[in-house]
Amino acid sequence: MKASDMRLGMAFTIDGQLYVCFKFEHITPGNLRAHVQAKLRRVADGVIIEKRLRSTEDVEQAYLERREMEYLYSDKSGHILMDNASYDQITVPAELLGESIKFFKPNTSLTALIYQDKVVAVDLPKVVELAVKDTSPVPKGATVTNQLKEALLETGLKTRVPPFIQVGEVVRISTEDGSYLSRAK
Repeated sequence: MKASDMRLGMAFTIDGQLYVCFKFEHITPGNLRAHVQAKLRRVADGVIIEKRLRSTEDVEQAYLERREMEYLYSDKSGHILMDNASYDQITVPAELLGESIKFFKPNTSLTALIYQDKVVAVDLPKVVELAVKDTSPVPKGATVTNQLKEALLETGLKTRVPPFIQVGEVVRISTEDGSYLSRAK
């Protein structure tokens, strides 16, 4: 596949090593050729590398087993996931999910990517629904311009929301960049 088709959570074989993409950016400067700047985590030892690839460069995608799991809770040992088929509980290290854990509430279903019976990545849904835990009141003059205000969501994620959003409302959040999309229905 082409490097420009790279997405979060995909696995790749580079120089005989298995890597999982956990951050990428497709950059198209005006006077230069487009390229992909990716942060990849080596599955064998957890080492993180940054790789710059031409958009048209071919990368070898590794196919991982996908298993439906449920996020249960987090503790000092890591994040606890339960396999929906066998009800086995697995502890994954905190580094595996990183900041994306802020998109998950307890008992949230997710898709885990498995390689040799080990969870190597988690597929994030495109959109999650989270309740607003704290936000400031409507600022003066907010009806005149399209201003956004800070909001703290129930999982600890901070984002910017429109001024009409109040504490307790449920909002839809994009998992790609953590931005507000709409109110939940």
